[in-house]
Amino acid sequence: MTNFEVKKSEILFRGKVFDLKVDQIKYNSGNDGIREVAIHPGGAVVVPIKDDGKIVMVKQFRYPIQKVLLELPAGKLEKGEDPFVCAARELEEETGYKSKNIVKLGAIYTTPGFCTEVLHIYLAKDLVAGNHNREEGEYGMEIHEFTPEEINEKISSGELVDAKSLSGLLMAKIFLQKK
Repeated sequence: MTNFEVKKSEILFRGKVFDLKVDQIKYNSGNDGIREVAIHPGGAVVVPIKDDGKIVMVKQFRYPIQKVLLELPAGKLEKGEDPFVCAARELEEETGYKSKNIVKLGAIYTTPGFCTEVLHIYLAKDLVAGNHNREEGEYGMEIHEFTPEEINEKISSGELVDAKSLSGLLMAKIFLQKK
């Protein structure tokens, strides 16, 4: 289904979070093009739902946009890591909760126009409280709990705008309605 041929591919930057690849391509029409691709290992997102139905979220400062966002717990996959392992780790690391009832809801491509990142979305129930184990950039993170109605209000008001969280919340809602 492709309409081009890759003439040259080069990794211009190797970073901690992603690498940057630049491809020179030639379309079937004969025109040349350039494709810049952020190579990202992917990650896992968790929708933690307490026994009382409240959803656990975090507020954290996001450096690229210089804003504090309301988000579901999530994190980057380590090289070769199983997304399920990442989801369980991030749940505990960011919220202090553990769960033996984690199910995969699906996966999303975050920005397929320029990035290879795939986020695996999980639902966690039967939460057991414990201690969080945050990394250096997460020390100012705050934990919040919201009812589904409060979540809907935060989406409607524009307070909840994180794409992975919106996707995860919708996937969880659909999954739970089927049960």
